[in-house]
Formats: sequence, structure tokens, C-alpha cells
Amino acid sequence: MTDHHPPSPPHTPRSLIFTFYGAYGRALPGPVPIAALIRLLGAVGVDSPSVRSAVSRLKRRGLLVAGRAANGAAGYGLSDAARQLVADGDRRIYHRPTPRPGHGWLLAVFSVPEHERHKRHLLRSRLSRLGFGTAAPGVWIAPAHLYDETRHTLDRLRLGGYVDLFRGRHLGFEPTAESVARWWDLPALAALHQAFLSAHEPVLRGWARRRPEPAEVAYRDYLLALDAWRRVPYADPGLPPALLPDHWPGARSARVFAALHARLRNASERHVTAQLA
Repeated sequence: MTDHHPPSPPHTPRSLIFTFYGAYGRALPGPVPIAALIRLLGAVGVDSPSVRSAVSRLKRRGLLVAGRAANGAAGYGLSDAARQLVADGDRRIYHRPTPRPGHGWLLAVFSVPEHERHKRHLLRSRLSRLGFGTAAPGVWIAPAHLYDETRHTLDRLRLGGYVDLFRGRHLGFEPTAESVARWWDLPALAALHQAFLSAHEPVLRGWARRRPEPAEVAYRDYLLALDAWRRVPYADPGLPPALLPDHWPGARSARVFAALHARLRNASERHVTAQLA
């Protein structure tokens, strides 16, 4: 059993703001005016002081940069580093792969000097957030398709000098499915999928009966679903189904998000465009 855990519960102000920028803000020609951001985040229950505080934290982390919107109002846009982060996330969130055991594994082997142990903690934290499991102390493992994103992340955080990356196959001695159950906390990952389904499958059923589409409600339901879902493929990095327990809920939760995306995305975007206009 690994010692890493799925992410904390969704829908914090900072998470919702980053989700908003990933979904809408990066496509805009300039920064999002802070007044519009406050209005749009208010629709999902975030008050003005919380928006301003979360924006300040994201700015300090180098994810948002200040600027002026087309009308001269103060606003914020994504930094270049954040755009890379969002682009990497697109592959996880919207194009979830279905790897087979034969696709191989990515190993991250790291060694950090004792006087830089804060970087060791950062490395463990980032690899965990990328969905790596723990094969042994200092040896982390993930499906091979995570190579590009892992490299981008380590480069962005200037941690590449402490890590060696390898691709390979598992050759034993125990069956790979048993090893996977040791490398990842599968019950915790299954619970994460179930939590998403419990919260958002009823929303999808409700939209199946709703005509026409109230754009503001579509925006609210879509942003909340996206904010919850985008954490799931980071905790569960797309492990080969053949190596997972029977009745694994991952495929079902992915279908629910894909259906919500198809149903709500366009109406949601229309609402944001109207609010920004």
C-alpha cells in the first residue's frame, strides 16, 4: 500500500479559479477583469474576499499575472507556466487514455541531498499529484504515457537535476496486478471515483430531462463538475483496466464527466461570454 493519498476535497476558491481559467480564461484576448471574475465565481458560491485572496495566492505562485482588460479594468491572466500546466491537464481531463499492460511503465528515481530535503518533500508531493505510485523508497512508478507531463512538471519546478526517468516493463516476481495494488492505494482511488459519481451522476440525470438549457445553471453545474473531475485523473493516472479489481468505477465516472462536458460546455461558455461582455 502506498503512502500517498488522493487530493483534498474539491471546490476551494483557489481550485475553482484555476478551473475557471483553464476552461475559459486562456481563450480570451486579454486578462479577465477582477469584477467579472468575482461575479462569475459568485455563481458557484465564492464570495468577493475569497476570490481576491485566492487570486493573490495564485499570483504569488506565478500562475496568474496582473494586467489590464480591453476596457482598462484591472484583471488577471494565466502566466506562461500556467498555460503549460493547463495544456498538460487537457490531455488528462478531456482525453483520458486507456493503456494496456504492454504499454509499459515510467520510473522516476530520485536522490536529494540532506541539506535540500525540502526539495525531497516537493518532489514526492509533485510525483504524487501526477498520479505516481510508490514502488520503493525513492522509486516512483506511473503508466508510461505520463512521460511528457512529468518532464514538463520537473522542468518547471527545476527539479530535473535530482531525478532519473526510465521506461520499462514489469518482469516479476509477483503478478503485476498484485504489484499495482501495492504501488497505489486502490480503495482510496475507487472512493474518489465513487464520490464524483455520487455528486455528479444525479446532475447528469437532471439535465437529461431539462429543456431548454438555462445558461447560468449550465455554467454552474459544468464548472463544479470540471473542478471535481480534474482531480480524479491526477489521483488515478489511467491504470490498465486489466490490472484493476472487478467493477472498477473509473470507466463509469469518466463516462459521466464526458456526458456532462458534451451537454453543458457550449451553454456554459455562452454564459461566460455574456458576462464578460
